Amino acid sequence: MAHSYPMMVDLQEKNVLVVGGGKVAERKIRSLLPTGANIMVVSPTITDEIRRLAKQKRIQLQLREYQSPDGNDCFFVIAATNQALVNLQIYEDAQKRNQWINVVDQPSLCNFTVPSVFKRGKLTISVSTEGASPSLSKQIRHDLESQFGDEYALLLEITQEIRSKLQWEIDDSQTRYRLMKELVNDRWIEVCRLRPQSARSEMLDWIDTQIHMKGGAKCGN
Repeated sequence: MAHSYPMMVDLQEKNVLVVGGGKVAERKIRSLLPTGANIMVVSPTITDEIRRLAKQKRIQLQLREYQSPDGNDCFFVIAATNQALVNLQIYEDAQKRNQWINVVDQPSLCNFTVPSVFKRGKLTISVSTEGASPSLSKQIRHDLESQFGDEYALLLEITQEIRSKLQWEIDDSQTRYRLMKELVNDRWIEVCRLRPQSARSEMLDWIDTQIHMKGGAKCGN
């Protein structure tokens, strides 16, 4: 049996179709909003939240039943209706267009599945059972959420800044690698957790000391 290939996808300005207007469709829409995708929603009935998003022009909305041309020029399609025949039609239309298609809670009508996800700033952690048990995915995600707090968001923000600094000031790739590895150890995670206000200055002071010990800027020369 072939396994799914995990990947992160850039949806900026990509056309995405969500068919359905209930709570499930609403959750799918909200997860798509931060991606910058062009979201089209088609459904004769919608939740108050979906209506609000449409009024804010954060999504495009068609208050009607699904029609096959709705998916034209879409990067992928999500079917979130409670009508089996409609979901099957959406799936078959997407297959004919060679599109990515996800029919909620029907793995046999999907060529991609959506993992259980949580974020801490730039950190994204996802759990997938390849459709076998979404409930288990959610349980594992909840367990991980308690292990990875906001300190990881701060750590990534600071290390991204320091990484750019090291690329500019240190030529030697092995030295850069060693310093970056030390910046993600338990010591600095604890600093970000216990002293978030001073974490940036503490880490920058430490890295400046390390650069100085190596002989200053462009120390790989």
